[in-house]
Amino acid sequence: MTSSSTADRAARVLFRPFSVGGLTVANRIVMAPMTREFSPGGVPGADVAEYYARRAAGGVGLVVTEGTYVGHPSAGTSDRVPRFHGEDALDGWARVADAVHRAGGRIVPQLWHVGMARTAGAPPYPDAPPVGPSGLGLDGARSGRAMTQDDLDAVVAAFADAAAAAERTGFDGVELHGAHGHLVDQFLWEGTNRRTDAYGGDPVSRTRFAAEIVAACRRAVSPDFPIVFRTSQWKAGNYDARLATTPEELEAVLTPLAAAGVDVFHSSTRRYWLPEFEGSGLNLAGWTKKLTGRPVITVGSVGLDSDFIKAFQGGKAGVAGIERLLDRLERDEFDLVAVGRALIADPEWADKIRSGRVGDLVPFGPELLRTLH
Repeated sequence: MTSSSTADRAARVLFRPFSVGGLTVANRIVMAPMTREFSPGGVPGADVAEYYARRAAGGVGLVVTEGTYVGHPSAGTSDRVPRFHGEDALDGWARVADAVHRAGGRIVPQLWHVGMARTAGAPPYPDAPPVGPSGLGLDGARSGRAMTQDDLDAVVAAFADAAAAAERTGFDGVELHGAHGHLVDQFLWEGTNRRTDAYGGDPVSRTRFAAEIVAACRRAVSPDFPIVFRTSQWKAGNYDARLATTPEELEAVLTPLAAAGVDVFHSSTRRYWLPEFEGSGLNLAGWTKKLTGRPVITVGSVGLDSDFIKAFQGGKAGVAGIERLLDRLERDEFDLVAVGRALIADPEWADKIRSGRVGDLVPFGPELLRTLH
């Protein structure tokens, strides 16, 4: 439980402003991107705007939206997940951004393409095939087709168009989803990338597609419009997967991305407190900051007493204290902290932490995923 002294420390450490490019946020708390599937036809409505605005009103400094599909037929696998293309969807997102700003927060959309995570025949474009670097799913089975150069160019352009739309519709930056076994991560990971051309092989070559996306987005937006890039070691359904087994391998992946124009890295882990490599207590975000010099966001079961996968699959997750989080943030191991399931449960999580009202926090339970509140 958070004592009054911990609340005072949180106010000093967690509730400092942070700036990058043209973006300044009031504190270090980020709402993590979490797929909710409450956007029929891919269009976010008033309930989605209110959902995000409640978190901003509750003290969250920066909202990262759920993943939104870029404008490529094979990008998605559900017609209830929002898209970031088309006039109707973009009008909806403009209203979301406005609602968050009126509540005092800042907001960036997460842009994604699911690649080989797509189920053949699934909406919103049932005739579109699953595509990826080598046509391989996360289990190594062939279930789609390898992307051609024309495919690669089309997806790069789709990400750039979405980034430009984000700036045009009033967002404060953009996050590119390069994690969890979706398309960009499928290129980064040798388990799904078996290409023998310039987009496959060693870690630097496997990073080429991601770097091209970052560079295209950088050209499509203003120089001070921040680009966040999300990475992970683990993949959906494969929590032992490793993008990099050593700091040197991780550096080989991250350096081209930073050079291409990434302003902030968002390092996704299941448990933020676990060290990433032997011989150091740094977590993935800490290593990313050390290797690139870029600001970083850490994430992974913040505010929960069990990791987010267990909380997602099983019963209620209890409320956890934040003392060790503050320890690491105070050491500047990372710059911002993304909170996921705890914010689904309690839109006022940030304000309650700041004021020491931990006893009033609402615990997370999977039944909360069935509503948008």
